[in-house]
Amino acid sequence: QVQLVESGGGLVQAGGSLRLSCAASGSIFSIHGMGWYRQAPGNQRELVAAITRGGSTNYADSVKGRFTISRDNAKNTVYLQMYSLKPEDTAVYSCNAVVTTPRGLNTYWGQGTQVTVSS
Repeated sequence: QVQLVESGGGLVQAGGSLRLSCAASGSIFSIHGMGWYRQAPGNQRELVAAITRGGSTNYADSVKGRFTISRDNAKNTVYLQMYSLKPEDTAVYSCNAVVTTPRGLNTYWGQGTQVTVSS
């Protein structure tokens, strides 16, 4: 069993910044890709940013230049640094990870953390 626990969400004014963290724990052999997704009320969940084990990244067009994804493989943790936040960034942010465990390869999700950007 693998658990992903997010932290760092909250309320911030437009133009502000937040840093999200997501730590994985449990019976982990190896963590492959990790990512951050978000879902706003009435919208579908969308990919915000993703990072491979080797550090290659990709971003949604809407966050390029404002958000940075990174990871610490020794700590099984992925981060999302968010700058110049906009009200339209308001959403529940969830992390996911593709993990090899004793049971094989699976994708796991965190419980989500609320990010609210006020105008």
